Amino acid sequence: MSTKKIVRPGQPTQRYMDIAEIREDVVIMKDGTLRAVILVSSINFALKSVDEQEAIISAYMQLLNSLEHPLQIVIQSRRMNIEKYLDALKEEEKNQKNDLLSAQISDYRSFINQLVELGEIMSKKFFVTVPYDPMSDKQRGFFSRIKEIFSPAVSLKLSGQKFIERRKELMMRVEHIIGALQSIGLTTALLDTQSLIELYYSVYNPEVYESQKVKDLSKIQIE
Repeated sequence: MSTKKIVRPGQPTQRYMDIAEIREDVVIMKDGTLRAVILVSSINFALKSVDEQEAIISAYMQLLNSLEHPLQIVIQSRRMNIEKYLDALKEEEKNQKNDLLSAQISDYRSFINQLVELGEIMSKKFFVTVPYDPMSDKQRGFFSRIKEIFSPAVSLKLSGQKFIERRKELMMRVEHIIGALQSIGLTTALLDTQSLIELYYSVYNPEVYESQKVKDLSKIQIE
């Protein structure tokens, strides 16, 4: 008599993620701490004059010296998908009635195709993650940190009032960081809820992100 082995479903992936939820432009972690993410532009440091380079370095030193909490700088490098752009060029070439313009579009499309074949075209994005933890990291013991590494994150519910207070403290830090970055000459943008969800979705699903886009939250109806 053969016995069938009952396969029990494994633990859901969400159990091993540190993120509890994303709302009001803030990432809420399962340990009750918060994160805000700032998208930051880049500057071509090498093209700046000596005086400008010294001013940038001085402003960056002031930013580092003013920090009273950790700061995470993330550089996201992704291969650009330009197939849609090439298709648009092909369509424009087909509909162009001017022979000269049509030939120029054709040459340009060929140039882009050759450029893509020579090497992958990458895009880079720069993010600064600002954390808020009401409990200082120094108050955590060594064994509690080890436990956090090897154990799945346990969800910790954040009450409405506590969330408001912690979000207020976080946003004060964000304003300080944005001001310091702008003094360097960088353009910044605080990611809203929709942008945060798209960012983490693209990080955890890099293969399907291009084919399966995240829906606009404002168009999702919750029954």
